[in-house]
Amino acid sequence: MATGQSRRPIRTIEEERLRRKQRLAATFRLFAERGFDEGVGGHVTARDPERTDHFWINPLAVHFAHVRVSDLLLVAPDGTVVEGEGRINPAGFAIHSAVHAARPDAVAAAHTHSLHGRAFAALGRPLLPITQDACAFFEDHAVHDDFSGVVTDKEEGERIAGSLGPFKAVILRNHGLLTVGGTVEEAAWWFLTMDRSCQVQLLAEAAGEPHLIDPASARHTYGTIGTPEMGRFNFRPLYADIVRRHPDLLD
Repeated sequence: MATGQSRRPIRTIEEERLRRKQRLAATFRLFAERGFDEGVGGHVTARDPERTDHFWINPLAVHFAHVRVSDLLLVAPDGTVVEGEGRINPAGFAIHSAVHAARPDAVAAAHTHSLHGRAFAALGRPLLPITQDACAFFEDHAVHDDFSGVVTDKEEGERIAGSLGPFKAVILRNHGLLTVGGTVEEAAWWFLTMDRSCQVQLLAEAAGEPHLIDPASARHTYGTIGTPEMGRFNFRPLYADIVRRHPDLLD
């Protein structure tokens, strides 16, 4: 449900790799501006287009606002850094290696400790269809209802991947949000808009009892704004803006 098929221009392996890495570096800059960084926590990954069991990830302890294309690390299935200099977050490897293995359709995955994502995750329940934007996740996200501490082992990563299932997102109870997509753009946009949808629901429920969109209308709205194409389309202006303001991210 999360990724689907799309028509994309034919690129060489090298061109596609660079494109993914550029969008990945831009994602970290965008996430930094929204306060999604939290110390050394948080990670976004992109599957390598040639070595498809490898993925690119941010280096540990480099601020999201400083990540450049040249800083990204290529990680092998055993956790070895095979390109780039630096260390990786062990929790990031445990989560993302399991997600990428379980979801061959997922090119990218995003997980950070965003403020509103964490607050909503503490409730241990799914998003409600109370706004047009929240309908992007209607019947297309899950709740991982099993917090057992910092994710440092393969088994917990696999349980998270199991809870994610075929969906575009999973709410990790007492932890935060995780999104995936068939492109970096999709995974990044779903995370951005899911965190905002969490904020909106928290605000609405603090003020009263929100009116739910009926299931038929929610499904119809999902078919308009919850598609992979719309995920990529919504990311496009954000990418153009961040590259114009932070051209060094392409270094």
